[in-house]
Amino acid sequence: MNQMKKTIDQFNQALAECEIIFKRKDADYGPSWRVLRPQTITDQLLIKTRRIRQIETSGHTAVGEGILPEFKALVNYGIMAIIQLRLGPSQHKDMTSDVALKHYKEVGQEALDLMVKKNTDYDEVWRQMRVSSYTDFILAKLERIKEIEDNGGHSDQSEGIESNYFDIINYAVFGIIRITENQ
Repeated sequence: MNQMKKTIDQFNQALAECEIIFKRKDADYGPSWRVLRPQTITDQLLIKTRRIRQIETSGHTAVGEGILPEFKALVNYGIMAIIQLRLGPSQHKDMTSDVALKHYKEVGQEALDLMVKKNTDYDEVWRQMRVSSYTDFILAKLERIKEIEDNGGHSDQSEGIESNYFDIINYAVFGIIRITENQ
């Protein structure tokens, strides 16, 4: 199997695992996340990423969950952030679970399509990187997003908030793939 097909298969598997979690949480709460502003989801992404970094540097976790579940949470929160950015937050749960899942799948497909394009240009270099570098890149992306959000969503030179969210999703999927390969 060629490397790109392997990467696409692994990417789809990682997204499928994240989607299972998304569906399970939706069964418990419905799309209650619709009330969150994109900035709040950015802060949640920051919390999750800082937790990953803490586990990476200390080697332990007090609550017993490791890095892999946190990378999966980053994927799900990244997808929710893009949906919120596009639709705007609501005052209440304003969509059905089926509609939420439809949006989830669309954004996931866009993330895969972007990964294929970038992976072609960068020649699978992510496979040679350390997983901890994904964490650092995600933290840098979050700092950029926060700066743009604090500037009212305006940026002169950068790619914008949505593209940074997509990069976070893709780095998190790479983390899932690499950790899963090493287990």
